[in-house]
Amino acid sequence: MPQRPRLAAALSALFLLASLSRPVAAEETVTFEQHVRPILKTYCLDCHGGGEKLKGKLDLRLRRFAVKGGESGSAVVPGDPTKSRLLERMKAGEMPPTEKKVPADKVAVIERWIAAGAPAGRDEPENLPPGIDITPQERAYWFFQPVRRPDPPKFGTTDRVRTPIDAFVLAKLRDKRLSFNPDADRLALIRRASLDLTGLPPARKEIDEFLSDKSEQAYEGMIDRLLASPHYGERWGRHWLDVAGYADSDGDGTNDTPRPHSWKYRDYVIRSLNADKPLDRFVVEQLAGDELVPPPWNNLKPEQIELLTATGFLRMAPDGTTSGGGLAEAQQVVADTLKIVGSSFFGLTVGCAQCHDHRYDPIPQSDYYRLRAVFEPAFDPSRWRSAAQRRVSLCTDAERARAAAVEAEAAKMQAEHNEKQQKYVRAAFEKELTKFPAEQRDQLRSAFDAPAGKRTDEQKKLVAANPKLNVNPGVLYQYDTASADELKKLQAAVNAKRAEKPVEDFVAVLSEVPGPVPLTKVFHRGDYRQPKGEVPPGDLTIAAPEGKRLEIPSRDAKLPTSGRRLALAKHLTDGSHPLLGRVLVNRVWLHHFGRGIVDTPGDFGVLGLRPTHPELLDWLATELVREGWSLKRMHKLVMTSTVYRQSSLRDPAKDAVDSGNALYGRYAVRRLEAEALRDRILATAGRLDPTPFGPPVPVMEDVVGQVIVPDDKPRRSVYLQVRRRKPLAFLSTFDAPGGELNCDRRTSSVAAPQALMLMNSEFILQQAGHFARRLTREVPPDGANGSDPLERRVALAWQHAYQRTASPEEVDLACRFVRRQARQLRTAGKADADAAALTDLCQQLLASNEFLYVD
Repeated sequence: MPQRPRLAAALSALFLLASLSRPVAAEETVTFEQHVRPILKTYCLDCHGGGEKLKGKLDLRLRRFAVKGGESGSAVVPGDPTKSRLLERMKAGEMPPTEKKVPADKVAVIERWIAAGAPAGRDEPENLPPGIDITPQERAYWFFQPVRRPDPPKFGTTDRVRTPIDAFVLAKLRDKRLSFNPDADRLALIRRASLDLTGLPPARKEIDEFLSDKSEQAYEGMIDRLLASPHYGERWGRHWLDVAGYADSDGDGTNDTPRPHSWKYRDYVIRSLNADKPLDRFVVEQLAGDELVPPPWNNLKPEQIELLTATGFLRMAPDGTTSGGGLAEAQQVVADTLKIVGSSFFGLTVGCAQCHDHRYDPIPQSDYYRLRAVFEPAFDPSRWRSAAQRRVSLCTDAERARAAAVEAEAAKMQAEHNEKQQKYVRAAFEKELTKFPAEQRDQLRSAFDAPAGKRTDEQKKLVAANPKLNVNPGVLYQYDTASADELKKLQAAVNAKRAEKPVEDFVAVLSEVPGPVPLTKVFHRGDYRQPKGEVPPGDLTIAAPEGKRLEIPSRDAKLPTSGRRLALAKHLTDGSHPLLGRVLVNRVWLHHFGRGIVDTPGDFGVLGLRPTHPELLDWLATELVREGWSLKRMHKLVMTSTVYRQSSLRDPAKDAVDSGNALYGRYAVRRLEAEALRDRILATAGRLDPTPFGPPVPVMEDVVGQVIVPDDKPRRSVYLQVRRRKPLAFLSTFDAPGGELNCDRRTSSVAAPQALMLMNSEFILQQAGHFARRLTREVPPDGANGSDPLERRVALAWQHAYQRTASPEEVDLACRFVRRQARQLRTAGKADADAAALTDLCQQLLASNEFLYVD
């Protein structure tokens, strides 16, 4: 994994841990359940309650067990910290015996608890089943509560509350005596909306139509047009591809084997979003599309192909088995896939429970393997299938029959060609043989006619000594040009005939192998070589009320498959699951505002950040279901709000109260994401190729090892090949995901390499040149009504780059720069100095903050 994401994750974890370590208020009663048990769970329960055996026979899962103690006696003496061995060993650094020690502030909490008499917050059960149970305190955490629809706060008509979203946000602002910013101007709104929904700047005609439409429906109509654009799916599809960990290669070490069919999943995502496929259906198809297509998978209909393609989501994890890896690599693919599923749909780091009970969230290790049991019939390491074995042919019976008929014709033509070829080669040989004395010809003929492996020593000498007689199809042209040319034409006809055969195409799928369903067992400390007890498939225990967790049958008798993934997918999307809806709408919010209501979108657990507007999050989650899981309706709801329409102007008074804009009292200025930036550059240069779908544009390393797009191909960035080990240099510089497993949220860094890329990269220099030539084409040198063509080109450059009119001062400054630059270049002997100077201006525009950022 690249260093930057790893460092960012580490810093984030440190920050989050620090936030959990707040001192307990002096007036707060310290209880075992609320304050002490979380500390013990993190540092002690692996040995003293979470495993099969109790080290030293000491169980710390309950207050009563700690007081009872183990082999060394009582671990806690209520009211007397000096006699409590637990506290003594923690202070001495002896417990836990690992490098990870209990921090001093947490030791102080335990000492204070013991001194207060070691109180419990509730009656404790007489016995506990093995393992770490889920406590009422853990169940009370906000994310595990059922989603309820709160009533929006009430406001008057003068408060600019256009939608319920505004009411929830304004209530938080009013608590801090803040209010909304004024609305942004109409030009800013259409630029913002267009880049937000399509990743492309609005066309001049679209801007003029919107600015001239004074009706109350103008803004909503503009949003509707953008949502109907085919570019919408390309923009928002890229967001989902981040979450899925999309790649066109396996990431199997230095080989980084290409995945020839991954792009079909990418196209599935784009098409699904353009069609506004309900998100519940979108989720079901990706988790279990294959279980919705009855076998045999032959003569597939388009809708069936779509369902199979959707399972490409579960094929996105890196796959080390491609390069010959064995069982260990297969196990890693399963583990990585579960991590992707966990962050994508559950909003939890379920992978942390692979080796032991989750240290912070109520996810027992057994729950991790229950979830694994859902997927193991398709990911069975003991019967592992290679990528080639996990593809389905799209060739129909009719196409196969056509291919067989074409091949029969081609074979007949090939036989005729071969017969003539043999005849012409023999004739050439015999002709060449006439150049030898008659008495040698029979002996030479016999030597050359004999199979190479059966020639006598004498024959071998004759063959070696007379290479001119070695006439074969490859050198026939040296002996008989006319016959060789005839054979070329005949072979070309054969090849042309074979080219008429339908090309067999494939789709990469995740599917189950018919036969016995594998048994899933808990691995001791996550080691697949140490399987323990068997577990059934199911959802996370914490995702349901106590005693009501989802139990999935080992096999669905109604389906030819186990039906496990389909059962889980339907359960997740039934509208009442507490996790999925919140996770999905939070991502919508994140990509519209640059930060999520929960700003750790892949981790809503204890280590994740808390929601800034929990009531709004739940209202949006319920609204998603009410609106038929329509993503486009959610876009429109968000974008028609006052919160979204605000200007981005900063107010020092607001910043003093809410410097990070967590209360959304303004629209936050954001830098374009890497792909949108590249696409905007291409569009401004007049070169963007809007061709949708299809195989990816390959990437390659240049002479200095930078990964580039060869031949300057101007396809949209979503259609560029994504290689795990060879990320495109321009995109990775601007924080596109690299070789990570998947990406829940991109960073938005400001770093020196970005400026260097915009100054020196071949891509930028080429596009600046194309931009300058576009201006020259669109504004010919002959002035209209005596106007200066350079001034008009500069004015047009502002329109293309910024979608606004340049001020007189800007035009004057730019013209003076171009003229001065042209003079200097001519003095230096630069050919076509005027064009080069205009190119330099264009490069400055493409590298400017106004171009890079959206307000």
